[in-house]
This record gives sequence, structure tokens and C-alpha cells, in this order.
Amino acid sequence: MSEMPASFREINSKMIEATVVPGQRLYSQRGAMLAYKGDVTFTPNMQGGQGGLMSMLGRRVANEATPLMSVEGSGTVLFGHGGHHVQVITLSGDTLYVEADRLLAFDGALQQGTMFMGSQGGVMGMVRGQVTGQGLFTTTLKGHGAVAVMAHGGVIEVPITPNNPVHVDPQAYVAHHGDVRNKLSTALGWRDMVGRGSGEAFQLELSGSGAVYVQASEEKL
Repeated sequence: MSEMPASFREINSKMIEATVVPGQRLYSQRGAMLAYKGDVTFTPNMQGGQGGLMSMLGRRVANEATPLMSVEGSGTVLFGHGGHHVQVITLSGDTLYVEADRLLAFDGALQQGTMFMGSQGGVMGMVRGQVTGQGLFTTTLKGHGAVAVMAHGGVIEVPITPNNPVHVDPQAYVAHHGDVRNKLSTALGWRDMVGRGSGEAFQLELSGSGAVYVQASEEKL
């Protein structure tokens, strides 16, 4: 997962450079383009790529516009958004679970989908639905390609192995990939011990084989 494709290059912790070539499409959040060189076009994309409108709604309601731009042509584009930390994740055939709000840009070849939060559903809607009253959907991206996600205060990739489940503060969760099961549980006494707020009343247990991306700050996007 560490090898970065030619399409995305990290310029610094807040910015990536994407190489756009004919015949390959990228998608980006509206407002994420900082600068570009070459013959590149940006088109509002109401369908949200492969998977239709619902695929990119994340926790948005159905009648809201999908904030995606379709990026095509030949050149390079600098992407960043709001000064957030940007992390490039390379998928090698597996599935990434991430909230639509956190997507900065991604390879148009990736298959998109929406997962309803259920007992084994995605993570953030389930978590935020209980912790902050938000969300019922999460976005999935599957295939071979790169995804740039946004977070606060830096991101670390924590491996999940069969004998070593990872427990994550729900507010620190960014995304995860691999064959991973998730379980949200009430951490009795944890909130009082940590003493930071309502989020610590819950903990997210991720088990299986894959990785979870954890951010340093609990600030919302």
C-alpha cells in the first residue's frame, strides 16, 4: 500500500500534484483545485463517477448536489483544501471505506459505491450517528488507483492483523481498507478516564487484515 502511483505526488503535507493524461479521468472535491498547468478541463459531475449520484453522497441527503469535479485533459493539477493534511492511499484491488467529505481527489478508474451503516456497515455514519447525530452512509472506493483523503493534524496508517485488532477513538477515524470488520462499543469508564468529551464514551474496534488511518486532531472537516 505504500507505493505511490504516478498520478498523485505529495508536494507537502497539505498539497498534492496530480498528473492528468488523455483517456484517464480524475475526480476532485469542488474547490480543491489550487493551480494547474497544461490543457486541463474541470467539469461539474453530478453523477459522481462510476456508481451514480448516490455513490458520492456520503452522509448527504439525496437532493443535495454532489460536490465533485471531473478533471480531464493533459497536464498537472495542484490540489488542496482548507489547509487540511492530505494523505495519498494507494489501492491494489482492495476497498477503501471513507466518508465523502474527506475525499480530496481520486482516480476515476476506481469503482464507487455507498454502504449503508448497519451492524457490519461502514464506520463514520454509525459512529457519528451515535456520537454527533450525523450520517447514515459511507463511501467505498474499490480497484487499482490512488485516493487522496483529508484529515486534521497529520495521519498515520495503523496496520490491522488477525491477532491484533485496533481500537480507535471514533473522532480520530479517517478511513480503512482491507478485509476488516468493525464494531462500535460503549467504553464504560473510558470517557471519565480520558476526560475529553462525548466521543470517548465509544470505541471503535477494527479486526481482520488491513489498515486504519488515524488523524491527530478531532476537529471536523
